[in-house]
Amino acid sequence: LGVSLSAAGGLLLALRSGAAGQETAAAGEALGAFIRIEPDGRIVIGARGCEIGQGVKTSLPMLIAEELDVPWPAVTVEQLPYGLVAARDPPGFTSLYGPQGAGGSTNIPDGWHDLRQAGARARWLLIQTAARVWETPPDRLTTREAHVVHPDGRTLGYAELAPRAAKLDLPAADLPLKARSEYRIIGQPTRVADARDIVTGVAAYGIDAAIPSALTALIARCPYFDGEVASVDEAQARRVPGVRQVVRIPGPRAGAPLDRNLAAGVAVLADDFWSARKGREALRITWTRPSGAADSSAALERRATAALAASGKIARRDGNPDEARNAAARVVEAVYVMPLLAHATMEPPNALIDLKPKSALLIASLQSPGGASQMIHAMTGVARTDIEIRLPRVGGGFGRRLQNDFVAEAVLVAQAAGTPVKVMWTREDDLQNDFYRPFGLHQLRASLDAQGRLTSWAHRVAATPRKYRAAGMEDAADWVGCVDPDGFPAGCVASYLAEFVPVDFSVPRGWWRAPLPTFCAFAVESFLDEVALAAGTDPLTLRLDLLGAPRELPYRDHGGPTLHTGRLGGVLNSAAGAIGYGRKLPAGRGIGLASHFTHGGYVAHALEVAVSQAGALEVVRCVCAADVGEIVNPLGLEAQMMGATLDGLSTALELEITVRDGRIEQSNFPDYRLLRMGAAPDVE
Repeated sequence: LGVSLSAAGGLLLALRSGAAGQETAAAGEALGAFIRIEPDGRIVIGARGCEIGQGVKTSLPMLIAEELDVPWPAVTVEQLPYGLVAARDPPGFTSLYGPQGAGGSTNIPDGWHDLRQAGARARWLLIQTAARVWETPPDRLTTREAHVVHPDGRTLGYAELAPRAAKLDLPAADLPLKARSEYRIIGQPTRVADARDIVTGVAAYGIDAAIPSALTALIARCPYFDGEVASVDEAQARRVPGVRQVVRIPGPRAGAPLDRNLAAGVAVLADDFWSARKGREALRITWTRPSGAADSSAALERRATAALAASGKIARRDGNPDEARNAAARVVEAVYVMPLLAHATMEPPNALIDLKPKSALLIASLQSPGGASQMIHAMTGVARTDIEIRLPRVGGGFGRRLQNDFVAEAVLVAQAAGTPVKVMWTREDDLQNDFYRPFGLHQLRASLDAQGRLTSWAHRVAATPRKYRAAGMEDAADWVGCVDPDGFPAGCVASYLAEFVPVDFSVPRGWWRAPLPTFCAFAVESFLDEVALAAGTDPLTLRLDLLGAPRELPYRDHGGPTLHTGRLGGVLNSAAGAIGYGRKLPAGRGIGLASHFTHGGYVAHALEVAVSQAGALEVVRCVCAADVGEIVNPLGLEAQMMGATLDGLSTALELEITVRDGRIEQSNFPDYRLLRMGAAPDVE
């Protein structure tokens, strides 16, 4: 795998100093909240973020190690628990370690300043200690490879200095940080910190968690969204060996402190997973079908088509698109249907909880530990500072675990059973009880003048916004995540319209990968190719002409406040050049390209595709180019690009969730078919 990268331009995302910059040194060998120096010289650095495969358990400690000035092979990385402490001024809570969630691609930007400061402050403590030992001004001392160095060549190891350094007060003000030319760790290809544990099966995920006396619970959930349990015969389930209890789970109630869209169901608690599963299969449940039980994918598409006949909510309007269309030499139109999609994380949701009258322990694969903490407090009354949350490695997140419905289920079952409980989901549970990427009908229109130049662009979307982000979201904001007001080609066409029309549907919606880009970019980039064909121009030329001279355009979503046209054009040119765009191809082969900006990153793909006489499609080769600013770990970025590329191909070629009679039809990988190895192209 080779990735074309540009490190110019620096990070565009706003960087902020979190509470982690205010840590106080503890007694012994701990230097601040993140660093522990062992007597044998090992440097233990805590990783604060939820590791969902994006590599933050490696890249965030790299930031600390860089400023601490230690060799990376001497570093041992340990996962930190969720850290919350009470605050007095103002009253409330503060984070011991800074931001710990995984969402919005913010871990590196959030940690860029405060984690480097954590390393620099620990290094400062060690220098101050060495200065006292040598009776030398600290500004005459330097550091190298976990040693403080005297001008005459003498050295003191960090392990020797740590016990005394830990007793000093950390500086209150920010310290100078290294210049890029001084980096020894940042920017170096670095393998995942626990790679060996992963490939040897030692790495522990949430699904591996266990505590004594915990029962395993599987829940039979209502297959109809917002349905209820009408009746249940649990007699046969209770006869299954190993089954201990059967507990009913209520659906969501207005004002109840539960996560939105919690499904009604019946939980079977047993000594082990197999007994719980057999017990669940033995349940005889009658479900109450809600009013939306007749919903189907076909009905939804008809509903969306009808909705587009009406006016919607204007997210952006530049110039006069209607006037430009009336004056056009040619109008190009296309409609794109974006299906419902599931997250399909390799590790299904799970949560182990041990509730006591005044404390709680949660071990779960999470993306939002803060949200889980708030939920447990709301449901149990346990003080948030008395809720311990451990953060194991997560087998995929993709936004699914920003919802904490599985945590709410564990709390409810544990409260009813009076025992520690581990709630587990099967693959079928996951695919049929997800918070899905919404369905969307994208109607695009473009106007061309007599010279084939683009004079107007209108992007109207009919989509299902309800139950997104929060149940009580104001209607005025329900287009968020459905239509992109500032994405390219916004700002590059004189007359531009972005409009949203809501469509009611019973299926709950959630964050899916990067919600807005995955929902809009495919339609926009596909339509740009249609416009180029109609204009008689090359798709790459059309894009570059629209981008024009390098400049900054306003951009209000993640990665703003601006989009730089030169950087977007740069990745397009890089990908096109690498794949040999424009070269003569044999019959049945073609090259396509696309680009997008989001979360501070500019990415382009160029694909070579072969189509057989029978119409079978094969992606032969894929080139991706990325400009993401400062690169902490090039190996991590390569892994991100490869994973994103293959996931995108899965989505474009294979994936779709369909609804019939109010129920999800897909249940496992045979009918929700991820890209197979044999179909995966080489990625460069």
